Amino acid sequence: MKIITIKEGFVWFFIVLALIIGATVYKAPCVPDQIPSHWNAQGEVDGYASKQFTVLFFGGMILAVYLLTLFLPLIDPLKRNYSSFAGSYFLLRLTIIAFFCLLYVFVLFSAAGWSKLKINYFIIPLISAMMIVFGILMPKIKRNYFVGVRTPWTLHSDAVWTKTHKFAGRTFMAGGVLSFFSVFFSAYSSFWIFMTIILLASLSPVIYSYLIHRKV
Repeated sequence: MKIITIKEGFVWFFIVLALIIGATVYKAPCVPDQIPSHWNAQGEVDGYASKQFTVLFFGGMILAVYLLTLFLPLIDPLKRNYSSFAGSYFLLRLTIIAFFCLLYVFVLFSAAGWSKLKINYFIIPLISAMMIVFGILMPKIKRNYFVGVRTPWTLHSDAVWTKTHKFAGRTFMAGGVLSFFSVFFSAYSSFWIFMTIILLASLSPVIYSYLIHRKV
């Protein structure tokens, strides 16, 4: 598998940019030694981590996720199927990496005082957009052991896998759109509305896969 390609360059753009920003913020004198690392349901900071740990942890996690998603298809027993959805798999990887990079930058900018945006106004639209992208890509994913709705029933049957992922595409897109509007409620309410919508959108295809399995 080639790592240095034009397409992979888009992924590396996000990674390198995030790492450069991380190194810059780490050296900036305006950044405190303790950086916000956790927010409660009200959107208030309730946990801190050292600047060094945050920069190294996020940077290492982004690189780990990139390498994991790059090489997992090589050990998948159904790796032959990846060639039929290679483009969709790349977009899926790009979306995941972009999500972690943007989250990393947000945490650093907030710590530096360069961003006054509340966490709920950032994370809810970001995850909602990611859900919509996943919804678009879901119907294109072929049977495999690492990506998609992997239940005993989808992995056992191509027919169940296909029908489930068409259904998942609709639930993920609907969940992404509906969850976005939760940002307009109070911080506490938006958290629970958002979580409920995301859980329903994610778990519905699992139940659907079992129901379809019983009919096939």
